[in-house]
Amino acid sequence: MKTAYSCKPLRFLFALLVLFNAVLPIACQTRQDAIQNDGGARSAAQPVWNGVPGEFKATVLGILRPGEPFVVAAAGAGIPQGSVRMQASLVMSDKQLNRGTFFDLGVTSRRGPVKAAIMAVPSTADAGNAILRIEGGGKVLQTLELTIEFRGFKTETIHITSTMTDILTTPDPEKTKQAEQMWAIWVRTGNEVYTLGNFEMPVVSTFQTSIFGTRRIYVYPNGRSSPSLHTGVDWRAPTGTPITAPAAGKVVLAMNRITTGNTVVVEHMPGVYSLYYHMDRLAVQQGDTVITGTRLGDAGATGFATGAHLHYEIRVAAENTDPAIFMTRKILDKEAILAILNE
Repeated sequence: MKTAYSCKPLRFLFALLVLFNAVLPIACQTRQDAIQNDGGARSAAQPVWNGVPGEFKATVLGILRPGEPFVVAAAGAGIPQGSVRMQASLVMSDKQLNRGTFFDLGVTSRRGPVKAAIMAVPSTADAGNAILRIEGGGKVLQTLELTIEFRGFKTETIHITSTMTDILTTPDPEKTKQAEQMWAIWVRTGNEVYTLGNFEMPVVSTFQTSIFGTRRIYVYPNGRSSPSLHTGVDWRAPTGTPITAPAAGKVVLAMNRITTGNTVVVEHMPGVYSLYYHMDRLAVQQGDTVITGTRLGDAGATGFATGAHLHYEIRVAAENTDPAIFMTRKILDKEAILAILNE
């Protein structure tokens, strides 16, 4: 007697094997895709530099000479996040020459987001070796050895009138208040970059009555004298000559001051301000946004002035700097910064 076998269990087993062989490669491929995608996400979130995640690097752009601006840029591990401040100090012989606060540059290098600080070598600094110390999050991130080059300045003697002597020497609480107000502006570092290009001339004039950095001697009517430093450039301009913005920015001060007369201050970059003194009248108000060529006012001889002219000045991290530098080169060059940090 022959035993009869049913084919149904065999068919079921065969179908199960076929289904398993079909599903297994799909599941394996899905897992592999997940691993690759996860790895790609990690790489994008944590920049890798020569195999070292987020390796820190800082660089300095510009010529370090008295009265000239320079930029410090950094990216990588150790960069403070959120509201934690990051600062750089220029030090010579244990004396701090200038201090800058970093801001977000708005670009990302292969090391990560870039922070920058615009600083200046004081016009009174000596030539020699200096240290740039970068700090953030309560620790020193990097120390760079730098050299400040020599730069000579001219001297001049100015005989002033009795009225000018009173403006300069007579104690006045309002004058002190105005000086403190101006200083508070100079030391403030915001986050807005209004301009990146070269600056233009703020006035049509071909004659400088005094150049930047001149060491002055004021001679008073009684024969006494005192030293002073010319912190900007004086351009001869008849009363009523238009004074215009040399670059885009925001007006952060527009008022009549005791010493500088009708005055305008424009913010162009974080910690970078242009100043216009002795104007006959003002054409802008505090809070106005300006572009290159916007009329700020008219030249005049208000305040401490010997005649109609424009005193034009640029402050960087509170230090006076040579306005001519801003006309000859781009101070905040994002492309150059990225090229160095991506080397």
